[in-house]
Amino acid sequence: VERLASVRKEFGEHGGVNMSIEASTTFTVMEAGTMPEIFQGRLGPDEGGCFLYGRHFNPTVYVLGRQLAAMEGAEAGYCTASGLGAISSALLGLLEAGDHVVASDTLYGGTWAMLAEFLPRKCGIKTTFVDINDREAVANACTDRTRVVYAESLSNPTLRLANLPMLSEVAHNRGAKLVVDNTFTPLAITPLDHGADVVVHSLTRFVNGASDFIAGAVVGTSEFIGSLMDLHTGPLMILGPTMDPQVAHSISLRIPHLPIRMKEHASRAFVFAQRLHELGLDVTYPGLESHPDHALFKEIGRPEYGFGGLLTINAGTAKRAEALMEDLQNKE
Repeated sequence: VERLASVRKEFGEHGGVNMSIEASTTFTVMEAGTMPEIFQGRLGPDEGGCFLYGRHFNPTVYVLGRQLAAMEGAEAGYCTASGLGAISSALLGLLEAGDHVVASDTLYGGTWAMLAEFLPRKCGIKTTFVDINDREAVANACTDRTRVVYAESLSNPTLRLANLPMLSEVAHNRGAKLVVDNTFTPLAITPLDHGADVVVHSLTRFVNGASDFIAGAVVGTSEFIGSLMDLHTGPLMILGPTMDPQVAHSISLRIPHLPIRMKEHASRAFVFAQRLHELGLDVTYPGLESHPDHALFKEIGRPEYGFGGLLTINAGTAKRAEALMEDLQNKE
């Protein structure tokens, strides 16, 4: 909350308590000599630069990026049109053709497809998938071309918690960066505090909270975010996963309520998981002592935000799982 409050300094164009929606695609440059530095990502709006073009920086989107960077304890952040836009930009900013990734073997389907299918075919970047909490497996999978170790703070959909301090040590010992998708645990886990180098989010989920926008974000050092904006080599600039300023404005209005929402999500999930467990169902939730990563979550998590807002139920078979889903949708 304190981190978020520290960046709530921007006001609307005419002094409004909420920031304005800046719909311009092109901006006036008063000092033409600054343009090369700006387009190379070395001179941002906070470093004496200015706004040039909406795909590069937009004032409304820029403010939301600063808010998310503050939330994660990062120097800088940038928002994208989707979570995969953020993930792909972060990875392509760290990898070259022929490089190698070590990644968790339980990932969001879109991320898995990008690492397992898209990047090898299109870029010659290969990934080895391992049990991300098996230190020996992670270390043994690393090669002299490994540049990234990739994990989700809480895996989708198995809800295993990544041992971030261990992963950071292994990655950095091999000269690699640790990239963490923190979509499932905003505020509850702060990966940068445990050695991560880059954090990505699908803002579509908890941060937005209303299932009405698709959006993403990547946060890290100012130098790294600046490199993603380079006119010639920056993935955010070249690939163009640009967030609409109206989307940025809407999500920004929900950021102040995020701590309240995350606490309530966790509280309700915990009560629900406890009751299902008492009824004898096979339920997975990090807040239950039966969860294999319960102690780790207590060690690296922020207790005021609980254990997250997601749980899973093992129905035993696909047919029974489908029946349960249909009952939840159709029965009163």
